[in-house]
Amino acid sequence: MANTAVADPESGLTRAQLAQRYGLRVAGERPPLAEYARRLWAYRHFMTAYSRAKVASSLSNTQLGQLWQVLTPLTNAAVYYLIFGVILSQHRNVSNFIAYLCTGVFIFMFTQTAVSNGTSAITSNLGLIRALQFPRAALPITVTLVQLQQLLMSMIVLAAIVLFTGEPLTFRWLFIVPMLLLQTIFNIGLSMVMARIGSKVTDLRQIMPFVMRTWLYASGVLYPVSLFRQHLPGWAANLLECNPPLVFIELARHALLDSHQQNLVSSPTKLWLLAVGWAVVVGIGGFIYFWRGEKEYGRG
Repeated sequence: MANTAVADPESGLTRAQLAQRYGLRVAGERPPLAEYARRLWAYRHFMTAYSRAKVASSLSNTQLGQLWQVLTPLTNAAVYYLIFGVILSQHRNVSNFIAYLCTGVFIFMFTQTAVSNGTSAITSNLGLIRALQFPRAALPITVTLVQLQQLLMSMIVLAAIVLFTGEPLTFRWLFIVPMLLLQTIFNIGLSMVMARIGSKVTDLRQIMPFVMRTWLYASGVLYPVSLFRQHLPGWAANLLECNPPLVFIELARHALLDSHQQNLVSSPTKLWLLAVGWAVVVGIGGFIYFWRGEKEYGRG
């Protein structure tokens, strides 16, 4: 009723009409989806600069600094190799188990850290959100860009490991580029979903380590994917073989490991179709889901 009352006796205009005349909008109003995407694109330089600053400052207080970006996945791979490769003797079932394991660990950690950090993308930046007006989707995107930069540094080490363990350098290595692009789109979409949920469910960050550990074991990172068919019902094996991290890991192994070509969980064509499907569905779906909550972020 208030908007229909005359707000300016001289002009006889209502509040809504006055706002339209002077181009005023409600603070924090959610713009249309296309306009939101346009504004987000306008902030692309902010996101890249902010992500570089995050990478530079993340390990600045440690003695080894940015070297930890490489040491962390290597240390994880060493621990998993000790348990699964030496103690459980999974290396007997996989050709070049070291390269197989490292590829899985490096690719999975990209999704793991992006999703885990995306959960707190809103809650850890409330000061920035309340001080500045910008598309909030920039925050989960920045989180993923930070992890992508760290992964790219790690990929140099992974390439050295793959070559050192006897794998040849082939044209298939070029497939790593589109694979990482699709995984990045998938990670951004999933980070947006988790950012919106995490902005409301603050305890979610405490639960995520258990969720990600379960996802790790379901993604064929540490042992042959063929074990799914040997120990699970057919429907469960089919479901796990469509698992997004497993799809991206298998594509990476297809690109880098000549010894793994005969042991792929599915044909390369099917893996690429699944990867594109996951990237499109989760990327676009996550963006729309996050956009719908734009007015909620930063509110008390």
